[in-house]
Amino acid sequence: MTFSNSLINWYLQNKRDLPWRKTTDSYVIWLSEIILQQTRVAQGLPYFESFVSNFPSVFDLANAQEEQVLKLWQGLGYYSRARNLHATAKHVVGELNGVFPTTYDQLIKLKGIGSYTASAIASFSVNENVAVLDGNVFRVLSRYYKVENDLSIASTKKIFQQLANEILPIQDAQTYNQAIMEFGALQCVPKSPNCSICILADSCAALQYKLVHSLPIKSKKIKVTNRYFNYVVFEDLEHKTIVHKRIEKGIWQNLYEFPLVESHAILSESEIVKLIKDRFSSTFKITNYTVLTDFEIIHKLSHQKLHIQFIKVSINAVLFNGVTVNALNKIPFPVVIHNFIERHFS
Repeated sequence: MTFSNSLINWYLQNKRDLPWRKTTDSYVIWLSEIILQQTRVAQGLPYFESFVSNFPSVFDLANAQEEQVLKLWQGLGYYSRARNLHATAKHVVGELNGVFPTTYDQLIKLKGIGSYTASAIASFSVNENVAVLDGNVFRVLSRYYKVENDLSIASTKKIFQQLANEILPIQDAQTYNQAIMEFGALQCVPKSPNCSICILADSCAALQYKLVHSLPIKSKKIKVTNRYFNYVVFEDLEHKTIVHKRIEKGIWQNLYEFPLVESHAILSESEIVKLIKDRFSSTFKITNYTVLTDFEIIHKLSHQKLHIQFIKVSINAVLFNGVTVNALNKIPFPVVIHNFIERHFS
């Protein structure tokens, strides 16, 4: 039995019951693919269900306010995906008469859709003969065919793409693409795969040469930058606070946050208080400072490690643009700030 047929047979017996596999609607499949980028299925599933429920058509998503989209996305991370999702929906409605594309050549032109996502949507919606390449597929192909090229080198993708195209079943790209990704997610996992029960054990080159744990090869390491965030949580005489939209490009764009004082290192309590006095005392009559030591956290992102402190600052005034506790619940925040609000404003 060929490699592709073996995977399809395995898939038909072992596939998970997932809602996006029960439709050929390219809009719904697109939602699932964007949500599942850099996200485990278990985490992404409730978000998918929420988006389909709130935005059953591309028109609904296009007509939504960005803050509503970001609020539903809250906690999923990589927020540029949500902004691109919203922008693409608007483009489809405004420029394509609300008809969501189904072919690779059409899909690849849309914002936030790369080669993998275009291939996935095209094959799953109209069975277009295009091979998908995601992390799971790289791993399965690298191990089974003993491809020892470094994935951190750009030219390696062409090698894998050529191999993926060669073994793609012409008449059943849809099932095969699902099968190889599912096989990588459930059987040929990154760490400690159970090769003793693998249907491909007899023909897997990595298993034969004892290379399962070293393939695929990816030598380039991500440089992580440390940043130090000191959030100032104002509280006025009516228990209202201040938040604002983070408009600069980078992490958390268009999400909301408390006034931020970023420093070059972790600060002592006295240093924090001095910094806040220098920054805000000319604007507010400050009566008390409290460094909330029970919520000092390290928040890890793909390229950054955020060291975050929250400082409660009481002011002897009523904030003109103050936000009530109830209003905070409707605003999209980064999950770390959302969790803080849940603890300290509930």
